[in-house]
Amino acid sequence: MAVTNPAGFWKRLLANLLDAIVVGIPISIIGYFITGSWETNWFTSLANILYALIVPAVWYGYTVGKRMLGIRIAKVNGGKVGIGTMFLRSFVGGLVYFITFGIGLIISAIMVAAREDKRSIHDFIAGTYVTTEKPAV
Repeated sequence: MAVTNPAGFWKRLLANLLDAIVVGIPISIIGYFITGSWETNWFTSLANILYALIVPAVWYGYTVGKRMLGIRIAKVNGGKVGIGTMFLRSFVGGLVYFITFGIGLIISAIMVAAREDKRSIHDFIAGTYVTTEKPAV
């Protein structure tokens, strides 16, 4: 299956910002009340990781921010994204960005802005792309 109706850089960036505001801030506040600390907050870290892995896997590739903008993560081969796919996309992709001291993240942003299929490094790792198409339920 080919990449169809890919979502561009600005929509993807705004979706991530919306996730940070709508989901990340409440998780951080709850984490503070549970752990009593803003700095060493295991709850916030765990909740953010679980959110990134589970929500797209059970909600047809959407996160809250992506759903608000009408974009979602899809597999290039047409399959449904699962927790394994999201692990590759989030954790392994993040590891690549960490190991390259953020240079990989900058390259990914350029790739999303410049490539016709709008795929970034973490999309290639996981075999995904971000699309404006609705899921085939």
